[in-house]
Amino acid sequence: MRSQPPNVAPQEPAASADTAGPDEAVPATPANGDTKLFVQLTVMMLLEFAVFGSWFATVGLVLATNGLATVIGTAFTLAAVAAIVSPMLLGALGDRFLPSQKALGLAHLLGGVTMLFLPAAVRAGGGGLVLTLTFVYMLFFQPTLGLTNAIAFRHLGANQRRFPYVRVFGTVGWVVAGAVVGWLGLSSSPNLFYATALISFALGVYAFTLPNTPPPAKGVRFSVGDLVGAKAFRLLRHRNFTVLMVCALFTSVSLGVYNTYASSYAGALGFSNVAGTLALGQASEVAFIVTIPFVLKHVGMKWALFAGMCMWAVRFALFVQASNGSHAVAITAVLLQGICQDFFLVLAAMYIDEVAPVELAAQAQSMLILVVSGFGQCIGSLTSGWIYDATVGAQAHSVPADWNTIWSLPIASAAVAALVWAFFFRLPRARRPVVLEA
Repeated sequence: MRSQPPNVAPQEPAASADTAGPDEAVPATPANGDTKLFVQLTVMMLLEFAVFGSWFATVGLVLATNGLATVIGTAFTLAAVAAIVSPMLLGALGDRFLPSQKALGLAHLLGGVTMLFLPAAVRAGGGGLVLTLTFVYMLFFQPTLGLTNAIAFRHLGANQRRFPYVRVFGTVGWVVAGAVVGWLGLSSSPNLFYATALISFALGVYAFTLPNTPPPAKGVRFSVGDLVGAKAFRLLRHRNFTVLMVCALFTSVSLGVYNTYASSYAGALGFSNVAGTLALGQASEVAFIVTIPFVLKHVGMKWALFAGMCMWAVRFALFVQASNGSHAVAITAVLLQGICQDFFLVLAAMYIDEVAPVELAAQAQSMLILVVSGFGQCIGSLTSGWIYDATVGAQAHSVPADWNTIWSLPIASAAVAALVWAFFFRLPRARRPVVLEA
């Protein structure tokens, strides 16, 4: 958004064979370029990722500093399990019964209350209680990632290519939150959970002021299968959608490893302001996300996503190189966050919005979160936790080189994702992608 006024839509690139969506593929709600609507959506994204970025990037360091290093892998695994359990249910409710903005508000208010109990639990060294509270909090938080996407796409209407310019403010929120946490010296302090609770309460209240986003499938007969979003799984009958989900699974294994141990590794390398250092990665997202329309026009959806998957492997290869103590190489790996995230998660959400039927919009977005933040990150955090315990954790005085075995896991998973995507995703013959049947 740097050079684009908030009330002016960015120039729409010409449709390419694998990026443009038909008018009937998006909700009927028009995107009128109204400044108020733009501000509402961008503030929503900013607060959503400020909540996430205020604690998630350095919670591993908090646990390690306070004598709970052995539960780091389990904590992130439980966060991923919560992503498996909760988003599809809330997505089904959002599609049929509960307006999305109200579901978003309630989830953050309840999550904020849960966060208030974490500082005392960490200081008391109660690993079991910390894990329980983390799991409960993530049950509330994980569905909100899909809900914010669904709300934004719904109100952007046919102009869904504006989504990157809304989503970039989420990145700004993460950067600001990380920078403030680092500046306040909370990177390794249990008090950072109080900051998260405060931001969560703010978003919980703010969500009720968002434009009404009624259930798109209201009145449609409800079945028990809707409780787990079963109808969204029907989209897996379509080859490209299945390939996307498989590649998202393998790529998010890398994401799970990064989220679990990046902060601890930065500490091992000797970085003092870990939260601020990792926030540089989110800052790079701001630079890359605004290039998405240009890249889609000239490269297309398939190869843009391919680049995002490949960069995850490159990123961890740089982490291996940084084990010799090179801060510059480590920072370069952190700065690849822009390509890794924007050309993976953001583009995947845009592709799903193009091809998913409107009545399954919330559930389809929740499925992406289920695969990425659920199964993929669960595999990544759990497996890397085992490797950590057998390597770094087994050393009385570990050195950065001891981490290299851990980084081999995300390198391999990202490489598999890139190969599967390159060989099995088929570009549609038509100028526009076909809207998938439910």
